[in-house]
Amino acid sequence: MNKIMIVDDDAAITVLLERILKASNFKVEVVNESSQTMDRAHETNPDLFILDLMMPEPNGFEVCRLLRADTAFAESPILIITASDDYDSKAIAYAAGANDYITKPFDQDELPGRINSLLKK
Repeated sequence: MNKIMIVDDDAAITVLLERILKASNFKVEVVNESSQTMDRAHETNPDLFILDLMMPEPNGFEVCRLLRADTAFAESPILIITASDDYDSKAIAYAAGANDYITKPFDQDELPGRINSLLKK
């Protein structure tokens, strides 16, 4: 069973994502304070990360860079799920190391397929 870490400061979103992912047979770790991401990641060793961008420090761009700089997670898939749908945010996220980018609101039925695709790469 693949383990996914959700990093988002919005508890309502993390509850929704957790419900969707558990229904698709993923194990889920939730982090609502982005400053705890690296410690929790080393404790749980997730197979994939889902990050929001607009969070208190460190924001999602910074968390993405931190994950890519850590040898343990340098190759781990990172999926951004955020309300920021502007070109600059997407470009910065991909430059920071994101593998995929979905804007909120998102298609709940599409999400497991996108995750499975990232995990196969």
